[in-house]
Amino acid sequence: MKSIYPSWQRLLLIMLLILPMHAVMALDLVEKTILAGLASDNNNEKIESITALGQLTNPGAAAILEALGNDKVFVTTDGTILISQDGGKAYDPATGNSIDTPAGADTITINNRLRRALQAAQASAELYSPSAAVRLAAVMRLQKEADASRSPIISKALEKEQDPQIKQALKIALASSTIKGGDTAARRQAAFTLGESGDAGFRPILAAMLQKDANGKFNEPENDVRLAAETAINQIDRHQTIVAWVGNIFFGISLGSVLLLAALGLAITFGLMGIINMAHGELLMIGAYSTYVVQSLFKAYLPGMLDWYLVAALPVAFLVTALVGMALERTVIRWLYGRPLETLLATWGISLMLMQAVRSFFGAQNVEVANPSWMSGGVTVLGNLVLTYNRMVIIAFALCVVGIVWLVLNRTRLGLFVRAITQNRRMADCVGVATGKIDMLAFGLGAGIAGLAGVALSQLSNVGPDLGRGYIVDSFMVVVLGGVGQLAGTVVAAMGLGMLNKFIEPFWGAVIAKIAILLFIVLFVQKRPQGLFAPKGRSAE
Repeated sequence: MKSIYPSWQRLLLIMLLILPMHAVMALDLVEKTILAGLASDNNNEKIESITALGQLTNPGAAAILEALGNDKVFVTTDGTILISQDGGKAYDPATGNSIDTPAGADTITINNRLRRALQAAQASAELYSPSAAVRLAAVMRLQKEADASRSPIISKALEKEQDPQIKQALKIALASSTIKGGDTAARRQAAFTLGESGDAGFRPILAAMLQKDANGKFNEPENDVRLAAETAINQIDRHQTIVAWVGNIFFGISLGSVLLLAALGLAITFGLMGIINMAHGELLMIGAYSTYVVQSLFKAYLPGMLDWYLVAALPVAFLVTALVGMALERTVIRWLYGRPLETLLATWGISLMLMQAVRSFFGAQNVEVANPSWMSGGVTVLGNLVLTYNRMVIIAFALCVVGIVWLVLNRTRLGLFVRAITQNRRMADCVGVATGKIDMLAFGLGAGIAGLAGVALSQLSNVGPDLGRGYIVDSFMVVVLGGVGQLAGTVVAAMGLGMLNKFIEPFWGAVIAKIAILLFIVLFVQKRPQGLFAPKGRSAE
């Protein structure tokens, strides 16, 4: 078929199609003059070449820097720079040609000095990456450098950036780079920008501006800039105070949720039934190991659904620990009602037996229980405070368990019988309540809740035979402080002790914080033996 275009038009059309393709290919090429320094034996020349590559917006420059960091760049005998490829091939970034790796080519080695320059150059080159995540990570690294030589690169990237979050981060990076090398107005504005960021990492830079040298002169000669730096330091300090308070409240609630889960089962067995169960911590341990077993089964038989092993572990842990608790009540506890000292000693012995059984079956070493992907990571608030997903899930889970226990105790037949036995066991027995059966079920309920606490603890700490030992004393403190048999008191006491512990720890340390809380509870119980919430009815007598 004859073409409808004359020959010269066809030639022009072909040229128009080829030229854009050539232009796209040329974007990845780098001039030999820039690469020449890499072939030098002088580290200063290598650093100049690396810095020049970092200032290019060419995607090929970023590829060379990455290859250099991975020891995949080498130099031939004639000084040509090549990038190693698979199959014995090499890529020439100056021409775009792929050739066989020549004999005698030496890999360019990177020492610590060159690696520091390489990291800075990579951060600059990555400012033009098509990936927003890569660009943001590069900006965050540049923020910490405070290098005045980076200002032109950051300014250029700021002009092209469209993402609002990255644009704000670039403004902070620009302020960090100009705080020492700009004119008076630029340094003053940079100080305000760093203060508004609230980042404590910039505080030393600003504080250094207010210090004097050996001659008694300020490091920052301009008074206006020093005032701006002082204002910025105050802003950062206020922001960090807010961050610390919010962080302590969050982690305090998180710790309170863990204590609540650990103490909730004890609130039933000790608070409602009057049983001092020293094996309660080992019930938490059994719940954690049940989680480990379910995780192992999912890895072996349902690897595609591994993210949901934790959901399946909840009923398994509850049933296993509930059955262990009911067996414990039927074989030992039922003979010891009204004899607290014997109960304490018997359950303490049982706790040792349970720990040894776990050591014999699973080993003495800790086992790994991983967070599902939907519980990994966290959300960043107030600039640098990370609220982890696993703790947020545990807080919500603790509240759900409290709600379920309240419904069971106040809206079910079992709860009615438990409350009746708590208030007057003899009268409940006289009106036909099967007190033995209710004791077994109530103890099983408390043990099952301890198993759920073990599931939660497996997501926060190591799972080992000694897992529950660290929570038994804290659980008793929560129950005693809240009021024996009072569900609301258990919730308030757990959250209160959790936050109090987190606010004391930064000043006195974890050990002294524990001792201070114990002394507080002892003094409180001396003044109010019934706890925060006094029991009602005949049980109060």
